[in-house]
Amino acid sequence: MMREAVPADAKAIDAFLAEYAESSMYLRGNLARHGIGFGDDDHSTRFFLVGEGRVEGVLGITKSGYLMAQVPGLTEDVAGSFLHLIADRPVMGMTGVSQQVETVLTVAGLQDATFQLRHDEPLYRLDLNDLPEEPEPCRPMTAVDLDLLVPWFASYLVDTGQADAAKAAEMAPDRARADLAGRRVQLLIEDGRPVAMANLNAVVGSHVQVGGVYVPTETRSAGLGRRVTIGLLQNARQYRANTAVLFANNAPAASAYEAIGFEQIGWYGIALLAQPERLSV
Repeated sequence: MMREAVPADAKAIDAFLAEYAESSMYLRGNLARHGIGFGDDDHSTRFFLVGEGRVEGVLGITKSGYLMAQVPGLTEDVAGSFLHLIADRPVMGMTGVSQQVETVLTVAGLQDATFQLRHDEPLYRLDLNDLPEEPEPCRPMTAVDLDLLVPWFASYLVDTGQADAAKAAEMAPDRARADLAGRRVQLLIEDGRPVAMANLNAVVGSHVQVGGVYVPTETRSAGLGRRVTIGLLQNARQYRANTAVLFANNAPAASAYEAIGFEQIGWYGIALLAQPERLSV
């Protein structure tokens, strides 16, 4: 059985997702920030529930067209039911546990579509009690930093395969201002200047999710990515978090995270379509 969630379901949805917290951060974060159903924000989400009497799985689609899933043992029949319920919406991509992403994309007829980014990335977890105690010299991003950081955001989008250079340059100013407003970006400071940045892209319950770790090309391989991530997570303790999660886009990033103490716990699928697609279900 599948049905669309209503606001009264919010507590039950979060309780279910908390059992799979490390791979449910986007679902939980959107629920916590925007509630159930489409609102003004592009991240607002319609949620769909699997199960009778209790929640056994959760799927979602954001207003901007990104799919998410947390359905252990997801079958093609369940994926098909979900896709029929959202068939009127264009799809921009999907994130989630790799097997679940693959199942949904296959049923949607998108497995051979053109993707801007299609990765299965290692999913990592860290107990924040295991962080180094020596504080890193980090501070929050401020409006004064925008001129320096807008090109960093553009380079980050290109480096992670989210956009080509022209599109990244177009997206970067809005992305930088949005992250400034979110107040979760930390900058590593040396000689009074920012040398690296990192962001918490989700904060839910006892968990935080790291994203947006960036070091300028000319100063890479000097440990700055590791240090800014440590500083970010030292600061994250203000949210009463005890666990950090992230996924690594490339092997050098994975090595840096493992040096901090992150341990791989699974695989996370990221599929960003080159253009919006209508579902063939």
